[in-house]
Amino acid sequence: MSIGIIGSGDLGSSVARALGSKGIAATISNSRGPASLAALVEEVGPSLVAGTVQEAASADIVLLAVRWVDTGAVLGGLPSWDGRILIDGTNPVEFIDPDSAEAKDPNNPVGQYGIKAATLDGTSPSAVISKLAPGAQVVKAFNHLDVRVLPQPEVAGGRRVLFYSGDDAGAKAEVRKIIEVAGFLPVDLGALDVGGPLASMPFGALSAINFVSI
Repeated sequence: MSIGIIGSGDLGSSVARALGSKGIAATISNSRGPASLAALVEEVGPSLVAGTVQEAASADIVLLAVRWVDTGAVLGGLPSWDGRILIDGTNPVEFIDPDSAEAKDPNNPVGQYGIKAATLDGTSPSAVISKLAPGAQVVKAFNHLDVRVLPQPEVAGGRRVLFYSGDDAGAKAEVRKIIEVAGFLPVDLGALDVGGPLASMPFGALSAINFVSI
């Protein structure tokens, strides 16, 4: 199955490096165009190619690796999903000025990190993504670890645990294969409305926890 990555920031580039280290082919894209990705493609090697967002979004399995505030704009106008798999790697956080009053608000416990939780009104993050990408089989994955460790799935003689969740068994099985081949230990958290919030930053009970299976 072909793999596309939408977004070349910390998450998208880190996943690209993890896949590239195992020779897994992928097309990566961003809003600035393929030419801006030349250095990353050269670093990762021949398994990674740069494409347009439309090209990456046409793959069988697509990783969404953009900021939460950009999800609506990015997902709008993409090719019809028709049951293709969308890996939701986003986290429902908004970036704020760490020196602002909003960051210093005692009601925002993560303000010191320059972020705040997005307002969801009780809706799970992946439910929002599913609505923005009708027809996609959404699987939540690649969002709970510090992106800096993603290029090193194997460490200390073991494998880093990577959580995933989703509502379609077939889609989850395909994503699990990618996680395993990339070198991680996949752990199924169940349905989207259960596993998604557990592994989502900033307040998910399993977010930012770096388990290693020895």
